[in-house]
Amino acid sequence: MTLIFDKNIYRSLLAEVIPAAIETEEEYDRILKVVEQLTFKKNRTTEEQALHKLLVILIEAYETQNYRIDQSATHEILQHIMEASGTRQADLVGIIGSSGVVSEVVNGKRSISKAQAKALGDYFKVSPSLFI
Repeated sequence: MTLIFDKNIYRSLLAEVIPAAIETEEEYDRILKVVEQLTFKKNRTTEEQALHKLLVILIEAYETQNYRIDQSATHEILQHIMEASGTRQADLVGIIGSSGVVSEVVNGKRSISKAQAKALGDYFKVSPSLFI
C-alpha cells in the first residue's frame, strides 16, 4: 500500500514550523520541541514523517557543529527516551525480553543486542544505532 503524500498539507506544516538552518540556541530549542512532539505522536501522517526527518537533519547538523557529544551509555539513552515518552519497564516486556532481561538492560547490567536495538528503534520510532 502506497501512502499518498499531500504537498498542500506538507506546505502547511512547513509554514507552521518554518524550518531553516539552525543558527541559535533558541531556534535549536524551538525545533527540538517540534521534533519531540512528532517523535512521540501516534499515527504520524506521511507529511509529518517527512517534516520530522527534515527537522532531525537540521538538529543533527547544528549539534555536530556546536556540541561535542560524549558517548552516553546505551542504557542511559534508553532511560532518557523511556522517561520522555512515559514508557515503563513493563511496557518493554515482550519487546526486548522477559521482565528480568528488561530490568537488566534498563539498568545497564546487560548490553543491548542488535535484535533488541532494532526492536527498541521500531518501538520508539528512532534509529536503532542509538542503542548500539
